[in-house]
Amino acid sequence: MSVTIAALGGAVAPVDPGYLFQARQMQALSLAVHIPLVCFGIAFPAMVLFCEWRHLRTGDPLFRTLARRWSKVMLGLFAIGVVTGTILSFELGLLWPEFMARYGNVFGLGFTLEGFSFFIEAIFIAIYVYGWDRLRPRLHFLAGIPVALAGVMGSLFVISVNGWMNHPTGFTTQDGRAVDARPWSALFGNGYFWHEFVHMYVAGFVVAGFLLAVPYAWGFLRGRRDRYRRTALTVALSAAAVAAPLQVFIGDWAAREVAHHQPVKLAALEGLARTTRGAPEHLLGWYDGRDVVYGVEIPRLLSLLAFHDPDATVAGLDTVPVEDQPPVNVVRLAFQSMVGIGMLLALLSVVYLYVRLRHRRLPGSPWFYRAVVVAGPLSVVALICGWVTTEVGRQPWIVYGIMRTSQAVTGASGIPIGYGTLIAVYLGLAGGVGWLLHRFSRLPIEVDRDG
Repeated sequence: MSVTIAALGGAVAPVDPGYLFQARQMQALSLAVHIPLVCFGIAFPAMVLFCEWRHLRTGDPLFRTLARRWSKVMLGLFAIGVVTGTILSFELGLLWPEFMARYGNVFGLGFTLEGFSFFIEAIFIAIYVYGWDRLRPRLHFLAGIPVALAGVMGSLFVISVNGWMNHPTGFTTQDGRAVDARPWSALFGNGYFWHEFVHMYVAGFVVAGFLLAVPYAWGFLRGRRDRYRRTALTVALSAAAVAAPLQVFIGDWAAREVAHHQPVKLAALEGLARTTRGAPEHLLGWYDGRDVVYGVEIPRLLSLLAFHDPDATVAGLDTVPVEDQPPVNVVRLAFQSMVGIGMLLALLSVVYLYVRLRHRRLPGSPWFYRAVVVAGPLSVVALICGWVTTEVGRQPWIVYGIMRTSQAVTGASGIPIGYGTLIAVYLGLAGGVGWLLHRFSRLPIEVDRDG
């Protein structure tokens, strides 16, 4: 059995459908590894710079020490991100050649600009990390600003491409080709892009903040509560605790954009088989092809959440053929996991903010720190579930409503070999990251009196 791809020149090439599954798994693995590193690229430089700014403002050497130690971790994670990001860029061309060939003239600008952001970040992160004793304090602080900006802009440019894939605009199709391409409007004039970027930007602070807090919370549980660890934990938790409740409102915005632009994805998220006026929400449960079974039904809630109107009509999966529907249970599980974890993280954040603002101290209960230790890994799970929701929920389209993923996949053999090699590479990288972070954690904490 095979699927058929109509190539640009009109030629027809048979492709083994097994390649599609293998290519998807390979791409999914790479994304799952790289996306948490993107969060640190977005948020970690801002936290490092905040600590250095506090040192410049107060003269407290503890903040300089904290910023200097964190900057080494920042450099290490950046180096790992370079490797995983390079792998992803190669995969786009190797695994999805038809996609790149047909529409690269529309979205290629985003990857070009991301390349410039990468080089700026690489240059200034080296200046920042190796310039602690070579630059004047204020000049050194200024050298870190391009690192923070480039990390944010790099993710913005890449997410603009994903926003375009979900809502393709800015071109005309002629004989199977994208012509009259208008990259700027396609990527940055695309209304669907902005909620994706803001959602990811805030997620960066949630993930980086909670993950960074984990070792310090673990230290608290083991009785290590010196001023250095209290300060580090406060900075990390404050970043995460401000972002997590905010993410609830941004998620509402994102869901309404999905309801407007991708109604089939919304129907899959909720397992809504038939177009319904005053559609209910189902918590948990399983979609059996006709309805959600074993779930808790809340009347009219889906209409209210999607359109802010409890009597609004919500399009169901019956609006498209079965072959145009995403895998409903995969998307539902990912979406409900993301939302459930996100609500728990927001609740934990509210507890922290209440104690911090009301009593001017960190929470005292060991259960709070146990929750923080768990919250770090859970934030990564929620992040990956969010991207599963976005990407799998778009299926079977790689360019929504225009090009199927099966039309984009490579016809080359050898994907299983590449997949196995990729797993080995990522296991090696994981070991390297673990070794690196262990080395950093073993360095003695000496409050720097210089600068």
